[in-house]
Amino acid sequence: MATLASPTPSIARTPLALYALTAGAFGIGTTEFVIMGLLLQVAADLHVTVAVAGLLISGYALGVFVGAPLLTTATSRMPRKAVLVGLMVIFTIGNLACAMAPGYGWLMAARVVTSLAHGTFFGVGAVVATGMVPAERKASAISTMFTGLTVATLLGVPAGAWLGLHFGWRATFWAVAAIGVIATVIIATLVPATQGARERVTLADEVKVIARPQVLLGLLMTVLGFAGVFTVFTYIQPILTEVTGFAQSTVSPILLIFGIGLIVGNVLGGRLADRKLVPALLGTLLALALVLGFMTFALHNKFAAIVFIGLLGIAAFATVAPLQLRVLHKAEGAGQSLASSFNIAAFNLGNALGAWLGGVVIVHGMGFAALTWVAALVTSTGLLIALWSVRLDRRRAVETLAPPLCVAGQS
Repeated sequence: MATLASPTPSIARTPLALYALTAGAFGIGTTEFVIMGLLLQVAADLHVTVAVAGLLISGYALGVFVGAPLLTTATSRMPRKAVLVGLMVIFTIGNLACAMAPGYGWLMAARVVTSLAHGTFFGVGAVVATGMVPAERKASAISTMFTGLTVATLLGVPAGAWLGLHFGWRATFWAVAAIGVIATVIIATLVPATQGARERVTLADEVKVIARPQVLLGLLMTVLGFAGVFTVFTYIQPILTEVTGFAQSTVSPILLIFGIGLIVGNVLGGRLADRKLVPALLGTLLALALVLGFMTFALHNKFAAIVFIGLLGIAAFATVAPLQLRVLHKAEGAGQSLASSFNIAAFNLGNALGAWLGGVVIVHGMGFAALTWVAALVTSTGLLIALWSVRLDRRRAVETLAPPLCVAGQS
């Protein structure tokens, strides 16, 4: 997961190499989310339940959660271009292994291998992107790179779902592997190798930053907020077909609505967070919880379900910028880079937790329709954590101001 806090810069002013990073982001975003449109096909072909197939999202997310901080630290002294190319090679090999997996266990292992490239690619890629442009355009450079994620959700995932429906789920992974080959070649050709590896900050200093209570609370908000989203979105295909009554062929076009919502929410959340971070943080988490809660009643009407799919996309990605900025603000100092990687990992831990929780709900016979209100409760817990964190900030501010006020009262 990543944020777009500012509008994408114009093509004329954007270095071509930035679009090489966007291509990589597009491929990674597609392979992360496309499985959600293939659950029924994968479950039927590999003779597992839909809930078990949903764990393929959890496995990928846990791989990102573990791999992001570890690989970010392990590759900190390597040339950044070499790291990016190597990560795209891992990504491509992983998707080839998914396409050829003979069984569920092999597919899960291949998904985990693929996921290892995810978090570090975005962490290193962001540094490379900002090094290509002047200081006043660094945020726009990062925005351009992360556009690949939203485009993947808007176009890559529906296209992958359509491909899987008509040619089998393995065809989708062959196509994503081809994207990986193309992205690897583009990155190797266009990304400049002029930047050396950054100077390593001591691991002890970085860990101290991560261990700050407010940083940990920020990471917990991210986990719970997106666990709610993925409790529902992991099982969006069976929800739409079995609860709402849509045909399988209509799932891909509906996912386009979700993708458009992601883009709108991404821009909206970034602008709100730039103006006032705390109200944006609390407001977007509240909006997400409300959308998930009211979605429970909308699923039984086709038009209302489509509207709420779009609203879910808006509400989900409107939280991303505030959550990311909250962690970065609380991690000021030497550990910001690692904290940023941890927050990407936290998004994916939330994805894994949500997919697992949704599977538990299904296995215990509560049905697909129950997923939305369970998700609303999870995200509401994240909102409560955010309120607690803000209250701690205000209490600390009062305690800091209290001694001068007492002295003034005595004078």
